[in-house]
Amino acid sequence: MIPVSVRLNPFKTPRERISIFDDASPVPWSRYGLILSQRPSFTLMPLFHAGCFYVQDSSAMYVGHVFRKILSSFGPGLRVLDLCAAPGGKTTDLSVSLRERFGEDWTLVSNEVMRDRVRVLDDNVAKWGDPRVMVTSVDPSVFARFDGAFDIIVADVPCSGEGMFRKDAEAQRQWSEDLVELCAARQKRILADVWPSLKEGGVLIYSTCTYEDAENDSNLEWAAQTLGGKIIPSEDEFPEYGVKLTRAGSLLKAGDVLGEGQWVGALLKTAFSSEFTSVHDFSSLRPLRRVFLPNERRGIVKGKDFIPDADWALSIDFDRDAYPVVDLDEQLALRFLHRDTIVLPDAPLGYNVVSYSGVPLGFVKNLGRRCNNLYPSGRRILMDVNNVK
Repeated sequence: MIPVSVRLNPFKTPRERISIFDDASPVPWSRYGLILSQRPSFTLMPLFHAGCFYVQDSSAMYVGHVFRKILSSFGPGLRVLDLCAAPGGKTTDLSVSLRERFGEDWTLVSNEVMRDRVRVLDDNVAKWGDPRVMVTSVDPSVFARFDGAFDIIVADVPCSGEGMFRKDAEAQRQWSEDLVELCAARQKRILADVWPSLKEGGVLIYSTCTYEDAENDSNLEWAAQTLGGKIIPSEDEFPEYGVKLTRAGSLLKAGDVLGEGQWVGALLKTAFSSEFTSVHDFSSLRPLRRVFLPNERRGIVKGKDFIPDADWALSIDFDRDAYPVVDLDEQLALRFLHRDTIVLPDAPLGYNVVSYSGVPLGFVKNLGRRCNNLYPSGRRILMDVNNVK
């Protein structure tokens, strides 16, 4: 059985605050990645809902490692596109690296074309709480209008999914050589569509969760020859943990590494297209948005009332002095996340932030005998939270 792994949010809470992770071991290529000795019920952990950590396969974290190495060649003001971003694991990883290196001077566009998946992405980005992330939902071809807009593009493209076989029997049943051929062609289209939006001297980080050469090395070599780029040689890192070099990247294969598997390579753009309209002001990308990042909204005025946005409290930029804060015990925190009506007899009337272990969870409006629960209904815990031990 492949062990479950998580990645901590350093801007929310230190590791020592999550005692269940005390016996976890580090992911070698991720500063905040942890491999757990057992799988807890994440649903019943309030800090999970607060965005203090993200559940992500350890091999998928290798994309973030490659991104950090590439990042060292760039300066402030970076514009990054996470092209196929749902459910949000790579976006949340990239945002931490960008904030640690550049503070507030960067922008990350997190895109997911599938409308049924973008809501999950938006929820996870909101919980992670970084307001420098913009969520969009458009086809990759739309970005071609914005010539040279991005310094780095991360494309974790849809693939035949061999890395999913051990946890998804359906993926194994659907696999075929025809599927590999179909995926390889679709990946080429995605890369060709988005290529104009990568600036000259910019870097494409390309990854899949398959082991097929046609979808990995061969596709990156095709992009280099056809689109105009130079493959950035991968370094021989972590061989003792099962990471292997391939012609154009690094392969993490289930059975060799403690993870489901990943392939990652990088391409430097050496050819520049000028047939598209240039973007001088990054705000020109704003009309692309189909989903607004909740952390960007502080609330709405309704009559004489200002109603705070439910996710404002989750932002790492949230002002703790803006509203009274009431710290809940675990049982009451779970009831809040279940969207139950709770009573806070000692809290001031009006809007309050409720937190757990000092980390904000959201808003309530205290009416005295009860509180209106402002937690988003689409995100509430569905399982029974009573008598949790």
